[in-house]
Amino acid sequence: MAGSTTYLELSQEGAGAHKFYEVTVEGTVVSVRYGRIGAAGQTQVSSFPTVEKARAAAAKKVGEKVRKGYATAVQGARAARSVTRRQVDSAPSTARSTAPVLWRFRTGSAAFGIHISEDRCWVGNQAGDVYTLSHGGEVLARYSLPDGVKCLVADDFWIYAGCDDGTVYDLSSKVPYGAYTIAPDVDIFWLDIHEGVLDVSDAKGGLTVIDHEDEHQWSRRSAGAHGWMVRADDRAVYHGHHQGVTAYAPDGTGQLWHTATSGQVLFGWQEADAVYAGTSRNVVQRLSKATGALMATYRCDASVYSCATAPGGTYVFAGDSASSVYCFDADGNRLWKLGTGSGSALSMQYADERLYMVTTDGSLICVDATDGAIAAAQEGTVPVARDIKSAAALPTYLPAASATALATVTAAPSDGVVVECVQEGARLRVHVVSGAPNGYDTSWNVQFPRGMREVGARYVVDALHPSAGGFYRVRGEIRRLV
Repeated sequence: MAGSTTYLELSQEGAGAHKFYEVTVEGTVVSVRYGRIGAAGQTQVSSFPTVEKARAAAAKKVGEKVRKGYATAVQGARAARSVTRRQVDSAPSTARSTAPVLWRFRTGSAAFGIHISEDRCWVGNQAGDVYTLSHGGEVLARYSLPDGVKCLVADDFWIYAGCDDGTVYDLSSKVPYGAYTIAPDVDIFWLDIHEGVLDVSDAKGGLTVIDHEDEHQWSRRSAGAHGWMVRADDRAVYHGHHQGVTAYAPDGTGQLWHTATSGQVLFGWQEADAVYAGTSRNVVQRLSKATGALMATYRCDASVYSCATAPGGTYVFAGDSASSVYCFDADGNRLWKLGTGSGSALSMQYADERLYMVTTDGSLICVDATDGAIAAAQEGTVPVARDIKSAAALPTYLPAASATALATVTAAPSDGVVVECVQEGARLRVHVVSGAPNGYDTSWNVQFPRGMREVGARYVVDALHPSAGGFYRVRGEIRRLV
């Protein structure tokens, strides 16, 4: 009926679902609003040639969600997911000189997420925006996600954005896909992903591990709360909290070591053989991954909000709560301290003699970290930072809500790979349709967005890459084969 609204919710403790889905029909127009319970959500509007076709489309959308476990609900009756925003203060820098900032991009909202790849700079903010820029500062694209971005993490080729709604989005192609869904009772602080396995640290000092099928694997509760650090590799998951850093076996079978740090851990970084913990007691501490032994200390003049290293740990960088950025040699000797000019650095990454930082004023800044530029800055000579603007016609990418929202093809291109969603007991799995001559193992599962899975549906993907865990990961676009 025209003017009708159907409101559904899916909220299952421990299953990682805490979402709403609302369909409204107004004549020939169907509006769909969806997102995290308690949030405004995201809206998509479609028009149809007749009222009857609009009603049929709306009924189909509702039916799809009901089959996935959604049920009718009263809006506002269920509490919103618990979300803790990081409260940070930023005092003026006490450094006598300012860093040589080459360019600055203001995202418009507080930002924590950063990743620098070979050809892109990524920044995500609390408005749900993720921007990509060239290393020279040109804004290339924008991803508009339904909720605030907690952090950006990379896992080889794949880039992920963890959001306040509990969804972790794969941003590796033009359409963001919901790759993981975190249980609503987990108040997310930070994330890391290694070989397709998601590690989540939270407000209570908990650590949750989710596998490539978006299924819970194990949880642990560390001695301290406020887990602002989680890093992972083949040997362990490293969890930083207000009592120090604790390392756990990757399969959750036990604790490997625990090291008390000087102050609460506020940020973490890792190299091949060491983890770096930035703390509230003004230091970055380097710990051995093998034993947890303290290997070096890097002393700042205020609480450390972020840290990073040059490859191999040859240089260690730190950003403090007083808008300053530091550089140390591997042994802990301070080489320089400069003001950022844009508030305190909340996340940072070093690449090709440049230091990229996201700051408390929501900016992504690029600092020239060459010896010559730093020496000139210490003498008071810095370049005029370019303020980067977004292009009016900037490409903007929105998440696909379901399999029916995917682009479709009627035949698989010669260089595409066909996969199929099949029922295996109570679970939906995705497999390669044919192995030879492409050499794919049809018994392996394909990591695939759970929200896109429909029994019997076939999809075309650009490529599949094997993971060490014995499954395939999708690279590139996903299209529905019809």
